[in-house]
Amino acid sequence: MPELPEVEVVRRDLEKEIVGKRIKSVEVDGMRSIRRYKTRKAFTDQLEGQKIVGVARKGKYLLIKLEEKRVLVVHLGMSGQLLRAKSSREEKLKHNHVTITFTQGGQLRFVDPRTFGEMFVTNFDDIDKDVEELAHLGLDPLETAMSWDRFGALLTSHKTKLKPLMMDQRFLAGIGNIYSDEILFAAGLRWDRASDSLSDQETRRLYRSMVEVLQDAVKYRGSSLADEQYVDLFGKPGEYQLHHKVYAHDGDPCRRCRRLIVRQKVGGRSTFFCEACQV
Repeated sequence: MPELPEVEVVRRDLEKEIVGKRIKSVEVDGMRSIRRYKTRKAFTDQLEGQKIVGVARKGKYLLIKLEEKRVLVVHLGMSGQLLRAKSSREEKLKHNHVTITFTQGGQLRFVDPRTFGEMFVTNFDDIDKDVEELAHLGLDPLETAMSWDRFGALLTSHKTKLKPLMMDQRFLAGIGNIYSDEILFAAGLRWDRASDSLSDQETRRLYRSMVEVLQDAVKYRGSSLADEQYVDLFGKPGEYQLHHKVYAHDGDPCRRCRRLIVRQKVGGRSTFFCEACQV
């Protein structure tokens, strides 16, 4: 599933590519991606003729701003992709569910093999009401800066294991399995370390590692795993997977101490860490 860095890369691409364009027509193939609507027309009527005035992000949701405070909300789900096509003549990929054509030429296409993603239009002020997850969203590590003391107080107040806490969207927005492992390795902390047991120095390391790992991931345009279900707006895979230190590196020597990285199943997910470096 795309995590915070991948969604942020797509947001920045969209901001450069589609802001200022007017929607000429919208084509929907299948109802799964617009499942909040009873008919295709109910969805397309809210978009056709609208001008795109901005692109924002809230957690892992993309907010394509329209005129009159309307917004097209896009959630990529497990396998969703937004792809820019220069013209309608470009061949469509399989599982292309929504195609937005602009009056100036070119298209924006929503591809989603597993169909867990969705698109819908709402008023900007109603987003939190329409998406319950967003109403209780936690700190956005790419957008919200805070002091180490404040971050430490938040950690201490939860009294739980670090990895599940970091993946809790009510605590931190957008961090999933990949980046929680990479952040904890960078900070030298085990996944099952109690969140209220960190020293001041460890709290600083964790906060700094979180910011640096996420910023680097955006710089390298996200992580594309073997299935390449994540690609950017232009269909290109990210490169941050080439810089992963522990994720999917079980059996490889740790880059710090040369001890082998281990893999452990936690709550149905694989967790990767170094038993020597992370304490």
